[in-house]
Amino acid sequence: MKNKSAPNNVSEKQIQWYPGHMAKTKRLITEHLKLVDVVLELVDARIPISSRNPDIDSIVGDKPRVILLNKADLADSDVTLQWKKFFTTTNSSDDNLSDKKTLCVPISSTTGAGFSQLKEAIIAANSLKIERDKARGITSRPTKLLILGVPNVGKSAFINRFTNRAATKTGDKAGVTQHLQWVRIDRQFELLDTPGILWAKFDNRKVALNLAYTGAIKGEVMDLVDIATNLCGYLISNYKNALLQRYSLAEDTAYETDYDILLDIGKKRGCLMRGGEIDDERAAKLVLDDFRSARLGRISLEKP
Repeated sequence: MKNKSAPNNVSEKQIQWYPGHMAKTKRLITEHLKLVDVVLELVDARIPISSRNPDIDSIVGDKPRVILLNKADLADSDVTLQWKKFFTTTNSSDDNLSDKKTLCVPISSTTGAGFSQLKEAIIAANSLKIERDKARGITSRPTKLLILGVPNVGKSAFINRFTNRAATKTGDKAGVTQHLQWVRIDRQFELLDTPGILWAKFDNRKVALNLAYTGAIKGEVMDLVDIATNLCGYLISNYKNALLQRYSLAEDTAYETDYDILLDIGKKRGCLMRGGEIDDERAAKLVLDDFRSARLGRISLEKP
């Protein structure tokens, strides 16, 4: 067995992660912001807070914004509705989109769910600019959009779905998009794609873990066994039935540590080395893959 005892939770030590291209991206976004009408902020519906870069608020300022809860097909639908209500604020008591101060739309770049509501939200967010253009006789000007989000939140897949073509490269690893690039959606919208930007350090261990669970930070930054161990602990407390059913675990088992859950999963799934010892790293990869692909079911890691 690679780890002879249960690993401690992920270290309290701050995790540094700020490649040079991310600092450059932040500068470029600031420079290009004046060219766009609406900012689309893409977050992971499973971790809407952890997948929001706090720097984005100061960068974007008062620019009209639509928050997109991407990968909603992987998240707990009831929790996603709570997040939509949490992020959406209004100027008045009615439900007219034009009165919204902040708009939020759950979407799935994989299935296309929510994209019709997205276009409606963009138009509403840019309604004042559209009305000003009409008053000046401008009716054919496309709405210019800027897409922002942390790595691996699904920006490339989102753009490809939005354009109905393979407009950008996609990948499972963080940081596929490397440069700013304009993408024409249709006659109504043009979008400026940006590389994903993380913040300089993760002071909050829970945020770091959530990003690691979903694959937003590279695997070599944090130990896979530690990540999977902590995920098992969250699942046994919040989605116990999903965990037990997926891995045929006994409901009455009293685990002394979260690491013991991971070892039990490894045993059930045959993650064994020579001599019958459990390969905890292989078990960790199994659990993380099952979570990220929703084979464990639709799970949210944060609630409002």
